[in-house]
Amino acid sequence: MFTGIVTDIGEVLDLKQQGDLRVRIGTTYDVDGIDIGASIACDGVCLTVIALGRTPGNWFDVQVSAESVSKTNLSSWVPGTRINLERALKVGDELGGHIVSGHVDGVAKVVAVRPEGDSLRVTFRAPTPLAKFIASKGSVALNGTSLTVNEVDGADFGINFIPHTQTATTWGGVALGDDVNLEVDTMARYVARLREWE
Repeated sequence: MFTGIVTDIGEVLDLKQQGDLRVRIGTTYDVDGIDIGASIACDGVCLTVIALGRTPGNWFDVQVSAESVSKTNLSSWVPGTRINLERALKVGDELGGHIVSGHVDGVAKVVAVRPEGDSLRVTFRAPTPLAKFIASKGSVALNGTSLTVNEVDGADFGINFIPHTQTATTWGGVALGDDVNLEVDTMARYVARLREWE
């Protein structure tokens, strides 16, 4: 489990197709405090650490299944891609965002970007089957970041990125046409499922 509060911006260092996709990610995390088998959310995708190292710089390796690549934006990763990172939630940690599983539901597309004061207003288009789970003032996780939805118009929804979020995550570099990992709020998913049984 995660909270959607990004704690590091990692960098894709290397990718190799070895049955599954193996990715090496540079990090500022102290790798001495990461166990093999630990879960780390990488741009919102829960991935398992399979190797660690300290030279050059701190890094960890993950394996990504073909299923995960097909359902996320990971197919666009190349060396140098910057990604949002979050370590798994520990009992007693502050829950600053919302409950995020790291199981991406689909890929949204950036359809508009405009400055709004010091903030950045971005409009995303969700895949049609997921649009019903997105509500104004509700929560979504985009590239692993817990965010509040400002407004919804059909499959389009708007998010306001304050300056802190732009600098503490990769959102400062968002561009028109970007594909973004989308995880809808777990509670919205369960409410919709329960309504199917009414």
